[in-house]
Amino acid sequence: MLIALISDIHANHLALQACLAKAAALGVDRLVFLGDLVGYGAEPEEVVATVRDLAEQGAVVIKGNHDHAIADQHEPMNGAAKRAIDWTRDQLSAEAKTYLARLPVTTEDDDRLYVHADASAPAKWNYVTDNEDAFASINASARPIAFCGHVHVPMLYCLSSVGKITAHSPASDAPLPLSGHRRWLAVIGSVGQPRDGNPAAAFATYDTLNRSLVFRRAPYDVERASMNVRKAGLPDQLAMRLLKGQ
Repeated sequence: MLIALISDIHANHLALQACLAKAAALGVDRLVFLGDLVGYGAEPEEVVATVRDLAEQGAVVIKGNHDHAIADQHEPMNGAAKRAIDWTRDQLSAEAKTYLARLPVTTEDDDRLYVHADASAPAKWNYVTDNEDAFASINASARPIAFCGHVHVPMLYCLSSVGKITAHSPASDAPLPLSGHRRWLAVIGSVGQPRDGNPAAAFATYDTLNRSLVFRRAPYDVERASMNVRKAGLPDQLAMRLLKGQ
């Protein structure tokens, strides 16, 4: 089975469409959304509607901190993020808000854990940014492979049988075999607001048969997405981040 791992769409429907088109061309069998459907971007209702339809067809969907913040107005956020969430809250239908509120923070499937942030405390939304964070997250899961988002920068962590953890910054389109003798944490990157210097939408595919992970990019009309953010009256820095991929 070929799984597409899609995270941190952040209300960027153009970027989501590019990833879904590429996933379909690759022959993906299942879609997994790792949270943060909304926040930052200008098309929250469109993104939630698209993902909700795909969930009805069998896609797995996890809640992210921005999704959670729609119902919880006390969720801590920086100034631009809070402004965007407050705006988003007013744009979403009641059905979309209910859908986001009911999403789980983790899901397990065979040998895999799906979570938005750190698996040791999923609802605290801690970032996995170094080996120490990754070690805690990997050890918190009973599954040998975990996939998460939240950080917006693709990364792969490996825990050996002797407890040594290593980090790898993956290249796009290079298959990475996930050995069954080790434990793994893959940080997928962001569809809607990448922060690794590459503005193309980031996602990944995982082949369960040969245990092969591939980090991928899907170019899309970044200028149009940035313009949509400005037209919505959202903070200008959010529009600029799309153009720079930072």
